[in-house]
Amino acid sequence: MFALLFWAAIQFQGGVFRVSGWDAPAEAPAAGWQSVLSVYAGASGVPPLLGQYSVEAGELVFRPRFPLSPGMHVRAVFQAPGAAEIEESFDVPAGPAVQATTRVAQVYPSASVLPANTLKFYIYFSAPMQRGDSWTHLRLLREDGTRVEYPFLELDQELWDRDNRRFTVLFDPGRIKRGLASREEAGPALEPGHTYTFVVDRAWRDGRGAPLAQEYRKTFRVAADDRTPPDPRRWRITPPRAGTRDPLVLTFPKPLDYALLQHEIEIGGMRGEVSVAREEKEWRFIPDTPWSSHEYRIAVRTTLEDIAGNHVNRPFDVDTFDPITTSVASEVMTLKMRPR
Repeated sequence: MFALLFWAAIQFQGGVFRVSGWDAPAEAPAAGWQSVLSVYAGASGVPPLLGQYSVEAGELVFRPRFPLSPGMHVRAVFQAPGAAEIEESFDVPAGPAVQATTRVAQVYPSASVLPANTLKFYIYFSAPMQRGDSWTHLRLLREDGTRVEYPFLELDQELWDRDNRRFTVLFDPGRIKRGLASREEAGPALEPGHTYTFVVDRAWRDGRGAPLAQEYRKTFRVAADDRTPPDPRRWRITPPRAGTRDPLVLTFPKPLDYALLQHEIEIGGMRGEVSVAREEKEWRFIPDTPWSSHEYRIAVRTTLEDIAGNHVNRPFDVDTFDPITTSVASEVMTLKMRPR
């Protein structure tokens, strides 16, 4: 039960939100503290900010996971059970100037030749970034410098990892498959035989509110569509030596999805470190403990994709594409490996 609410006020200072004027219970309600106090940034309809809640000296305190940027408009909503909703808006004050040090660390796929039906880019940053308005900082240019209009699927729910350091950019799948309205009206985003440049604008702000240290450009040439699903039976397995921690190496005929390669292949009963190389055509696994001489099973989930979105043993089907709400059933293919 919540203590009686005589009056309450939401305060914002030093990047921290506090609700004073009521006696907060020591334990969170069943629905969590976010059901009582939620903080929103940017446009309406976005999910509340993530962060840490605590009760300090009878006050409910919320500390956002990432620092709020100077000039950002935020909205705090407080509602205890049985009480009227209280809403306050704040503008994050300007702080001391921060140095622009954050960079685009890498964009995947890393190859310089990509299929015309490439499904996505992953942008990796060297530090956490701001959420919201990300699409205003991305451009796709033709070789003559003209801009490709709306090549990406500009989702309201931006696709960030938990640390705000990886942003996923999906090409509009409607412009990949022939016969769909968006492709017929606007044409394909990528055409075979042409060269394009993917640009990440320097004005994109990191979590401290500073712009990127420099603009990022990835120039690539476009090849024909890739409609062939990955086939683990065609992979080359280079086994390690027994009694060592040498890497197990898998080599693929074509690049696979960088992010999925981090967790869609497992070695039965082994823990270790995964790395990806050679333009996402090589997967390496270094175990925490030395290899024994017995046979190992390499488990490959069928949700593993190539860079055109083709799953293991199943081509990409744009007619059923729903990256946010659909959970694709995963099966496992098994390969065998015995150390030398």
